[in-house]
Amino acid sequence: MKVTVNTKKMQVSQAFTEHAQNRLDARLNKFFDEEADAKVMLIDRKGNIKLELTVRYNQMIYRAEQTAADKNAALDAAIDKIIRQIRKNKTRLEKRLKDNAFKQEFTDTVEETDISVIRYKQFEMRPMTAEEAILQMNMLGHNFFMFKDAETGNVNVVYQRADEGYAVLQPKE
Repeated sequence: MKVTVNTKKMQVSQAFTEHAQNRLDARLNKFFDEEADAKVMLIDRKGNIKLELTVRYNQMIYRAEQTAADKNAALDAAIDKIIRQIRKNKTRLEKRLKDNAFKQEFTDTVEETDISVIRYKQFEMRPMTAEEAILQMNMLGHNFFMFKDAETGNVNVVYQRADEGYAVLQPKE
């Protein structure tokens, strides 16, 4: 597994990068092979460390965020979250993970839930800016909003992030 460690508002030693590589290899190698790409982002947040772990493998993205006082504890907790996601969606992921990923059975089982679409909704999309879309989203009381970008004509989605900021999802050209 290829591991990249990036930081914002802080510095980390090479020792942490090696530790992250070893922990990810030890805990996640049963699910992913060396083609997997893991990115670890560390952000200093008023004395706490926010760690974002993203693993890309076989056109799937596995992501977890964790905040802790210690970066090693945050890394372990984020790895645990990804393992829980994989366990929860075991049967859906079997074809996308390594062939022997589930040969050893888990001691604790998580009940899978069926995925069923319960409602389809259609609405008129008028061209607007991201700022207008965020205002509309807030007026509706939703945490996401789909809109047609006035500048590009593409369909985009704005959403409210856990850190109270906003983000825009755009299609790749």
